[in-house]
Amino acid sequence: MRLDPAALAKLLRGKRVAMVSGTNGKTTTTHFLAAAVRAQLGEDASRLVHNADGANLAFGIASALSANPRATTAVLETDERVVAEVVRLGRPEVLVLLNFSRDQLDRHHEIKGLGRSWRNALAAAGEEGPVVVANADEPLIVWAAETARRVVWVDTATTWTQDASLCPNCGSALVREQPDHTGGRGGHWHCSGCELRQPTASYRVQDGTIVGPDGQVWLPELNVPGSFNVSNAACALAAAELLGVPAATALAGMRTVTAPAGRFATMQVGGTTARLLLAKNPAGWAEALPLAQSSTVVLAIDSAAADGRDVSWLWDVEYEQLAGRTVVATGPRAQDLAVRLSYAGVEFRAVPDLAQALAGHPEPVDVVATYTPFQRLRKMGGV
Repeated sequence: MRLDPAALAKLLRGKRVAMVSGTNGKTTTTHFLAAAVRAQLGEDASRLVHNADGANLAFGIASALSANPRATTAVLETDERVVAEVVRLGRPEVLVLLNFSRDQLDRHHEIKGLGRSWRNALAAAGEEGPVVVANADEPLIVWAAETARRVVWVDTATTWTQDASLCPNCGSALVREQPDHTGGRGGHWHCSGCELRQPTASYRVQDGTIVGPDGQVWLPELNVPGSFNVSNAACALAAAELLGVPAATALAGMRTVTAPAGRFATMQVGGTTARLLLAKNPAGWAEALPLAQSSTVVLAIDSAAADGRDVSWLWDVEYEQLAGRTVVATGPRAQDLAVRLSYAGVEFRAVPDLAQALAGHPEPVDVVATYTPFQRLRKMGGV
């Protein structure tokens, strides 16, 4: 792209393009969608290109595309900041919009600004724009997707509501039927001051199943944990069907996904068996911490550019749920985490060095890490 600033547009030209974006879950959802398309292509799977390692800015997307320039279909994880650019350059057929949450505030600033850029890009694309698969549970996603030529709504049964208190359209308070955290059902919402409200969904997540537009109920039987991944699979299923992949074929492909870009992978480090969980912001930690079931839990924190420089979000995570377990705080910002754990009443050891923090555990441990230590741990464990 330094040699040819128009390279990304050229590499996208002539391909069927499906994009996935959102704060949380875009890597796994993109892997689900790519696996679904790959299952449909069969022996012609080389016609698919996918930025599987999660490099989702313009340079990373161009790198993936240039590795397989003859591919006819591209399934692309896309960073929130470059969605508008790729919509303009690539004329995607399908765009999956998952969620918005406070993340990397030094880089993204307020999430409504990103939502506005998506909304404007879809309006500018007009009838040549993508069909949008959008999370009906997220008010900012609904507002951003309103200007698309067509939207397929997915009720993801989202239970995280802390990033959506005010209407993105008029600023009035949102009124919610509170989600059922025990039953895994999301709560419906509407604005108290304007017409913005949760739309009726074509696809629904219900009690761990996916209900399609025709009422067909699918048991995902995924090989990655967490109710949030059922929600990701529902969005991927809707997108796959728009691309012409039958639901049964799509789900069979999704079941081949086990450790997308290292997420949920099990590795050996310093004689310790460790399972890797990625969590980058309060919404992500709310989903990851319940999955960490080992008696010893390692928490790895950094504030490099890829993590976000601001770690004040630590105070919005309910670390109190770790009380009574053995906790190891590690990474360059281990001391910031140590202060938070102290206030949470959680006993811990602070071991800033990652290798030392992982060494010598006789029983398997779960490791919950932000992006930079997560990538370092992947290299250490070869996953």
